[in-house]
Amino acid sequence: MGYVARDHLDEADDSDLVLAIGLGDEVAMAEIVRRHREPVLAFARRLVGDRARAEEVSQEVFLRLWQRSERFDPERGALRAFLLALTHGRALDVVRSDLARLRREERDVARTAGPAHEAEAQVVARTVADAVRNALSQIPEPERRAVELAYFGGHSYRTVASMLDEPEGTVKGRIRSGLARLRVALAAQDLQGA
Repeated sequence: MGYVARDHLDEADDSDLVLAIGLGDEVAMAEIVRRHREPVLAFARRLVGDRARAEEVSQEVFLRLWQRSERFDPERGALRAFLLALTHGRALDVVRSDLARLRREERDVARTAGPAHEAEAQVVARTVADAVRNALSQIPEPERRAVELAYFGGHSYRTVASMLDEPEGTVKGRIRSGLARLRVALAAQDLQGA
């Protein structure tokens, strides 16, 4: 198709616009951005949780389309689905990168923290552990066993149900109820000094 006639931009389908983008048509690119920016931005924001980061992701998605428009294959689906798939991939990269940066920063803080900080952290951890043990002792035994196996043992609902020889729905209910009671018992304890 080549360049899209300016007076028929609204009528051009996405495939024709992408072909024009491949030939360097900036007006076609602007039309694609106009049509798809909001859904791409909304999806990116849902994934990264931050408007500024979502803006960066959406800009990169449209830049990738501009630079590599030949990757879009209309036989495989709609352009919006293609753009959302690019958004998903790029947003995951951003989230992974942010998590890796946070982990590095936490390691650096742990490495540079002195013995006083470590001792304080141990006291806080012990206090919290005591509070959790105390709160657990206040909930009924069936709920406590289910919560301990699921959250402290790292087992799935299904595995806990099998271990306790109980129906899965019963175990889920006990865990839900046990966690609610645990929250109340923890809230009743004063950990402000911790």
